Amino acid sequence: MDSQTVPRNQAVQDAPGPGKLKSNALGVLGILFFVLSAQAPLTGIAGALPVSVALGNGPGAPAGYVVAGVITFLFSVGFVAMGRHVVDAGAFYAYIGKGLGRTTGTGSAGVALFSYCAVQAAMYGLYSVTVSGLIQEYAGLRTPWWAVALVTMAIVQVLGAAGIEMGAKVLAVFVLAEFSILTAFALVTLLKGGGPEGLGFTQTFSPGAVLKGAPGVALMFAVASMIGFEATAIYGEEAREPRKTVPRATYLAVGVITVFFALTSWTLVSSYGPSKAAEAAGAALQGGDSSDFVFAPVSHLFGAWTGRVLPVLLVTSLFAGILAFHNSANRYLFSLSRDRLLPRALSATNRRQSPWVAGGVQTAIAVLLVVPFALAGKDPVLALFSWFSGVAVLGIMLMYFLTSVSVIVFFRRTRLDTRPWNTLIAPALGALGIATAVWVILANFTTLIGGSFGTAAALAATVPVVLVLAAGAARFTRTGHTDAD
Repeated sequence: MDSQTVPRNQAVQDAPGPGKLKSNALGVLGILFFVLSAQAPLTGIAGALPVSVALGNGPGAPAGYVVAGVITFLFSVGFVAMGRHVVDAGAFYAYIGKGLGRTTGTGSAGVALFSYCAVQAAMYGLYSVTVSGLIQEYAGLRTPWWAVALVTMAIVQVLGAAGIEMGAKVLAVFVLAEFSILTAFALVTLLKGGGPEGLGFTQTFSPGAVLKGAPGVALMFAVASMIGFEATAIYGEEAREPRKTVPRATYLAVGVITVFFALTSWTLVSSYGPSKAAEAAGAALQGGDSSDFVFAPVSHLFGAWTGRVLPVLLVTSLFAGILAFHNSANRYLFSLSRDRLLPRALSATNRRQSPWVAGGVQTAIAVLLVVPFALAGKDPVLALFSWFSGVAVLGIMLMYFLTSVSVIVFFRRTRLDTRPWNTLIAPALGALGIATAVWVILANFTTLIGGSFGTAAALAATVPVVLVLAAGAARFTRTGHTDAD
């Protein structure tokens, strides 16, 4: 065992009072629901798939999820290997710090925290507009989107402070609802033999179909849909037998997410017919409601009632994601505070052993990120959702890359695990795949955020700026603290 890592973290787990998260609170399924909530599967399918099909490689877009799943799996092998020796709510911060040094680890913590808060703010934009539309449709009331966002922030703060088990139960209901209806659609379509042109397997998964058009756009959105699975490590301190639970939850999450997105997207393309899918997706985008590309075939198969249920499930999908990222971000604040890189007050826990002060700060950050868009009159979807989701994707992918490199360095130096596949080959292949994905994201960043090149460049620059600023801050807090190297 790592004498510098495991005993310290174990001491944190066993210590009473403030600075201790509730241990033995989550099993494999509990962690899995938090991860799947961060994926917001209905949001990923309804929001990303139409764009991938229309602007990417058409019927070959579902293959992008398979490629993204392979890259994610390769990354997760080293991620899991590191997790057996480092159990910390800081996840990226702890993992990268152990291999690449405390300064780089702290810089990565800043990027991870920024990325999680950014993606949550992005979700608030789409969520609030959708809720406002439903209120107007069913109650006849015009509600400002920002008012919906502020009320939801208060609810999320309460649920976050109520304890990790409460959050897991709430998310389980929402995740099961959206997963059930989309999985049912996929299985029924599969059993029926597909749409008007059959299942169209070769038109979707053959090399020619995958490389047609702009496959980079499809890969970019597929990778974006995978983000959030790494949260398995964030809940390690609150897991039952974390060195067994976290690896199982990680591999299960990667497998479920990959199969779900690939199968659902394939059957949706099949329902239109591969030759007509791109045209249908383009029409949905031009009509101003891209989700119609997904909702229309589901309603056609199961009946008009789903047309009313799916928008509600989209709302619960977004809410689940918002709550999941709230919990992820406040645990980063908690971990950094416990290591004396942020004010110690942030490591305080309430009687439910939830980091309520860190949660309050995270909610305040959400307000600071969302409210300026309302004051400036910016569109909550075209600006808030698009801009922040793009930044978050870039930031998290950078964390994946640094973690893969850190895994290789850590195990080459400590020799705690000498398995070549787990500690060298898979992490190296994962790093190569992630670097390729980052290049693709940057090459298509203007498309991803839906803005101008100048806006895209400014937003992309925030990620390295945050990394440098956070790493620089670590240099000023180094004196008197234990080095993480």
